Amino acid sequence: MGTYVDMSDFIELNNDQRREKVNSDQRYEALRQASAKAKSFRGSLVWHKVGDVEHLMRSYYTSTGTRRQKVEGRRSPEAEVIKVEWETARQAAQDVLAARKVQMDRQAAVNRALRLGRVPLLTARIIRALDNAGLLGTGIRVAGTNAIYAYEAAAGVFVDPGITTTGDIDLLMDARRSLKILADGELKEGALIDLLRKVDRSFERTRSTFRAINRDGYLVDLIKPLPKPVWKESRERIGDNEDELVAAAIVGLEWLENARQFEAIAIDEKGEPLRIVSPDPRVFAAHKLWVSQREDREPLKRQRDRAQAEAVAELTIMHFPHLPYAATELSILPKAVFDAAIPLFKPD
Repeated sequence: MGTYVDMSDFIELNNDQRREKVNSDQRYEALRQASAKAKSFRGSLVWHKVGDVEHLMRSYYTSTGTRRQKVEGRRSPEAEVIKVEWETARQAAQDVLAARKVQMDRQAAVNRALRLGRVPLLTARIIRALDNAGLLGTGIRVAGTNAIYAYEAAAGVFVDPGITTTGDIDLLMDARRSLKILADGELKEGALIDLLRKVDRSFERTRSTFRAINRDGYLVDLIKPLPKPVWKESRERIGDNEDELVAAAIVGLEWLENARQFEAIAIDEKGEPLRIVSPDPRVFAAHKLWVSQREDREPLKRQRDRAQAEAVAELTIMHFPHLPYAATELSILPKAVFDAAIPLFKPD
């Protein structure tokens, strides 16, 4: 698997794992580019006759699932060339995408053989659904324990599973933004709960309206910062469904909301890559330490929070020298919270 690092909660990747992690990242980026290119050829170009005149018509769906049709011009030699060239380019883009998928399938098998997969399958599917819907990094961030998968992936390490294992995912909603789920062939528009049901149809909202649960007990929590002042209205849901998740407002999350984004390519248990967008690891560690010191926090959770704070801080020191724990860069943290975390970021 790798070599243990003294006084550490994580394992360094070995040379074979590092090489294939780099290959996996590059091939995944090529796949994403090919997918974006193929999606750019949305809809179709068809001849449409009105009376005795034929027109070249573009038919497509908008981001909200509304069908649109646009006349490109009357039939002519020039219009026929446009149609042929467009269809040829679309087919070429689809061929490239198919080849990239085959390449990625082979890479996933290598990743599995080298035991690079870390992110639980359901967690990975939810994060991918958010990414495909245009929410990840544009209004939703992965917070809580699952954010550690982004940090370890960027650092090239495995964090102790005792710190990362969890049966839920926290989705931090930026209440300052107008969020919209992009349409695709199956999900025209709608709510976060609809998106979750596309991943697993057994998801239902619980009595705690910020939470969804599936038949296996996996939890999805939608959270947001406590507004200031507390009576100030702020966005609390994505869709308008009666059973849509309503974000729970929690004190301290404004630090994670205002933190710079941290993006990395992680690998799930089947060896397939996924993009994770989380808060800055320095802010994550300081916030986790603060949570661990709250008297209203359950003792067992406080211990785990502390362990996560220490692990992420240590990982940041060793692998992210471009992210120093400096007050000038972390002014979003209250001084008391920043100062309390300073010992975590002092190398032994």
